[in-house]
Amino acid sequence: MSQQHESVELVGEETVKHFTKAVLVAALTAALSQVSIPIPGTLPPFSLQPFGMFFAGLLLGPLWGGFALTLYILVGIAGVPVFSNGNAGLGYVLVGQGTGGFLVGFLVGAVVAGAIVHRGVEPRSLSSVSVLVQVTGLFASLVVVYAIGVPWLSAVTGLPLPRAAGVMAPYVPLDLLKLGIAVAIVEGGYLVRR
Repeated sequence: MSQQHESVELVGEETVKHFTKAVLVAALTAALSQVSIPIPGTLPPFSLQPFGMFFAGLLLGPLWGGFALTLYILVGIAGVPVFSNGNAGLGYVLVGQGTGGFLVGFLVGAVVAGAIVHRGVEPRSLSSVSVLVQVTGLFASLVVVYAIGVPWLSAVTGLPLPRAAGVMAPYVPLDLLKLGIAVAIVEGGYLVRR
C-alpha cells in the first residue's frame, strides 16, 4: 500500500516574494537613514531616508510598501538604532527633534505613492507605468510627508506653524532632487530587472 503525501502551500510564492522585497526595502531604508547630516538645534537631520519611502512606493505598491515602512518604524521603536544618526525608541518618534511626523509621513507617503503608481493593492510591473505617473506618485508622497511632518514639528518644538513651514522649506528642493534620483535609479534598472 503506497502512501501519497499532498503538499500544502501555506503561503503563496508571490506573497513570499513581496514579503522578502519589503524586508529588503526596510533594511535599505535603515541603511540610508544613517547617511545623515545633523542640523543644529531641534531640526530634523538631512538624510537619505526619503529614498526608502520612494523605493517602497515604486517597487512594492501601497500594501507591501506600507508594510516595509511599518516594519522599519517598528524596529526603530523597539530600540534598534535605525533612524537618522543612529537614533531609536518610541521617545525619539514621539518627541525627538520633531521627526516623528516625518517618520509617520514616510509610511503614509509610501502607501500614497504606491496607490498612485500601481493603481491597486498589488504591485504591477513598472515597465507599464510612465515616468510621469511615477513622478506624480512620489511628488504626492512628499506632499503627504510635509503635511504630516510640519505640524508635528510645530507641536513638538513649539514653533508657530508658519515658522515650522519656513524652517522646513530648504529641505523641499533637496527632497525633489532625491525624487528625481529615485526615479532615475528605478528606471535605470539598478534595483530591479526591467
